[in-house]
Amino acid sequence: MNYWLVKTEPQDYSIFNLKEDKKTLWTGVRNYQARSFLRKMKVGDRVLVYHSNSEPSGIAGLAIVNKEAVTDPTQFNKKSRHFDPKSSIDNPRWFAPELRFQKIFPFISLSLLRKTKSLKNLLILRKGNRLSVTPVTSKDYETIIQLSSLLSR
Repeated sequence: MNYWLVKTEPQDYSIFNLKEDKKTLWTGVRNYQARSFLRKMKVGDRVLVYHSNSEPSGIAGLAIVNKEAVTDPTQFNKKSRHFDPKSSIDNPRWFAPELRFQKIFPFISLSLLRKTKSLKNLLILRKGNRLSVTPVTSKDYETIIQLSSLLSR
């Protein structure tokens, strides 16, 4: 099993939307390195859902990869802000796994993540890292789950 962190802007799609929808294709990612990570996701992998560009930013919950990545349909929709004129049905550029809601966490803020010394190597905390999808080590994942448990007491 692998562990991942995906960023989302809660005003566009939050962990609460995912809870209501139960599952969703994780569409709209338009970075080649992040795309590679999406394509590596396997059914059953755990996914931390991070709310970015919000005050505060932080980890809001957990999802599970329900289906491996398929062609992201938003790349073909001319009305979508994720439309890519260089993509074609025969040669798609972008892919999206299906994520299934697992749980909402007591919010784990970015400042708390930064203060947690054992998370010093978490990619989202590295200066200049702006990727919307990153792998998470099993150790970092377990630390975040423990933080969530502590906050829920």
